[in-house]
Amino acid sequence: MSITAPRPVGSVALAPVIARTPLARLRWAAADGWTVTLRGLTHWVREPGTLIGSLAFPVMMVLMFGYFFGGAMQVPGGGNYREFLVPGMFVMTMVFGMGETVTAVAADKNRGVTSRFRTMPMAPSAVVVGRAVTDMLSSLLALAVLFATGLAIGWDAHGTLGETTLAVGLLLLLRFALVWAGIYLGLLMKGPEGITMVQTLEFPIGFLTSAFVAPSTMPGWLGTIAEWNPLSSTVLAVRELFGNPGFGGDSWIAQHALLMAVVWPVILCAVFFPLSVRRFRNLTS
Repeated sequence: MSITAPRPVGSVALAPVIARTPLARLRWAAADGWTVTLRGLTHWVREPGTLIGSLAFPVMMVLMFGYFFGGAMQVPGGGNYREFLVPGMFVMTMVFGMGETVTAVAADKNRGVTSRFRTMPMAPSAVVVGRAVTDMLSSLLALAVLFATGLAIGWDAHGTLGETTLAVGLLLLLRFALVWAGIYLGLLMKGPEGITMVQTLEFPIGFLTSAFVAPSTMPGWLGTIAEWNPLSSTVLAVRELFGNPGFGGDSWIAQHALLMAVVWPVILCAVFFPLSVRRFRNLTS
């Protein structure tokens, strides 16, 4: 994990040699970041209950909405509600992952783990980068499980391989943006109350989208808010790319869902990445 390494000469160790060139610093930063990532993956093995719970929750949501409420739901333009629902649940899974990021980052900070990392001769970016890589790997696993669940209940991706790949890329882009939002919020949290608040807010923010119902079925002002919710752009875009029903809409934001599914996450990254880095550098505890 260290960016420096002593050079033994016989039984004598010289002073550490600091990586000074940009390429050397990048190499050591990548190595340190991967070490922190391995720490996160080790937690999966030692605490499998947390991972299993995070994978099981979206599956239960799909089954609950698909079978309990699906018969009463109307898809705009017609079509199978489960095919309408599953792309929305892909996006919701990315949103629920932000709570996991906040919890993990806050736990490390409040237990003093982050402070100990900051005192070690390691790349300053390694802690946040390692957390981001761990969460992206977790999201890939969650998407794989949800894909299998969707196929089992009758959902399918009707687009081409390229369109399906692009849809997955948009989902991961959204998750990447939410990772940095989660890291920043986690570094701000000082107790469990704040973490609970963030996890609770995931539900109204996620439900006020086109993930579960079409905005056209909502009151006018509420439907407009739902359409302009950044999550809705990704929902509509992946529905279109998967060839699932319910991706259309008359508003400007709905007609440009593919574009905005890229623009919104880029904006979130531009805001929260520098905030996360600054907050990490300014930590005092």
